[in-house]
Amino acid sequence: MRILFLLPALTTLLVSATLSANTTAFSQSRVLSSATYYHILSPRQRVTVENQLTNQRLEQLLPQLMAESELDMWLVINREYAEDPVYFTLVPQPTFAARRTTMLLFSRNADGSIDKLSVNRYPLGDPYESAWAGGNLAEQWQALAAEIVKRQPKTIGINTSEHWPVADGLTSGLHQQLLKALPAEYHSRLVSAEQLVVRWLEQRTEAELELYPQIVSLARSVIAEAFSNKVITPGVTTTDDVAWYIRERFAQLDLPVWFMPYVNLQRQDLACEADNPFCGTSGVIQRGDVLHTDVGICYLTLCTDTQEMAYVLHNTETDAPAGLKAALATGNRWQDMLTAEFKSGRSGNAILAATRKAAANAGINSSTYTHAIGFVGHAPGPTIGMWDNQGDTPVQGDWPLYANTAYAIEGNIKQAVPEWNQLVQIKLEQSAYFDGKQVIYLAGRQTQWHLVR
Repeated sequence: MRILFLLPALTTLLVSATLSANTTAFSQSRVLSSATYYHILSPRQRVTVENQLTNQRLEQLLPQLMAESELDMWLVINREYAEDPVYFTLVPQPTFAARRTTMLLFSRNADGSIDKLSVNRYPLGDPYESAWAGGNLAEQWQALAAEIVKRQPKTIGINTSEHWPVADGLTSGLHQQLLKALPAEYHSRLVSAEQLVVRWLEQRTEAELELYPQIVSLARSVIAEAFSNKVITPGVTTTDDVAWYIRERFAQLDLPVWFMPYVNLQRQDLACEADNPFCGTSGVIQRGDVLHTDVGICYLTLCTDTQEMAYVLHNTETDAPAGLKAALATGNRWQDMLTAEFKSGRSGNAILAATRKAAANAGINSSTYTHAIGFVGHAPGPTIGMWDNQGDTPVQGDWPLYANTAYAIEGNIKQAVPEWNQLVQIKLEQSAYFDGKQVIYLAGRQTQWHLVR
């Protein structure tokens, strides 16, 4: 069964109240309980979906990317406890390790199709054809070399890279073993598969983009739950209490986090300096505080990265102060300036420069540090600024923007809030994708303050 046929059923299985990929705002006040909102697939149920996604990528996406990278063959060779970063995106689940030495061989045929072979002590099964199984390690290397020679590739991609860690998964020891096994005439045909690896990891399929909004919705709804009176009692609850609530809530839902959630606060009379890259501190949450959190989960092979803001109302208040609402609106304006600069083929450095110019012309004090998301939270793709470098980023910042890639639209603005008589920093991050023409938020974005009453 193709994954697209399964997706309508997954809509009800994943989340009972899903958000459209075109949603522009997310309800800030509604706190949805696990009984009415979450309906998450069990680990056993996830395997079917994950394997359909992987098989579809191998059938539909890999031929295109190998042709684009001008590779006749791609080798992914790794050992248990030293897995190649790309390995788990290629093999059927559940897979927890590369057992002993695991070899994958992808060979491009004249018609553009890809033969997918495993040369392993333990066969992987569908979609891999086992080219060898069962012997000793020396025989395994001989079998790999024989398969390569039989197919006569002109270019053989191996995972070595100076600049991209995700494309540098072939260890020195395995590289040396490969050279020993191959006839000398093939050594010059070994080339870096860097282009292919980065493109494989950053490119999203139609099926993945159908699922992604629901995954992001799960992350955003837990933030909404955490930034409410269900979790926060002013004068009692600490920022660490909220961070651990988020962590444990995801654990209850069996949703892995890829970093420890954190929560910080800004407060009137705790100055936010203009040159401070990140304003905020920890401690007991009080009425009148501004709260911020950063959260990332992974589900059905896809990861999210989200930052949102909350305000703790004074007893006499029913809404956030006008100055804070204006600051959040400025943060949304900065997001719009950034996403307006997304153009196919444009480099991350060029997008950053154009965004900084637009923000400066608008008088916005901003910092941009946007990155790709996908199989991991900090995924390969164009780097669009870094929090500690608002200039050009060599290599990663020069990577061009491709259609159907996903991003954490991340950065912050600082703005004077009259009610506080000081700067407040608005730190925002929302998951989105670029369809080749525009940036679409996967599950909306924050345009209103979370309010703790």
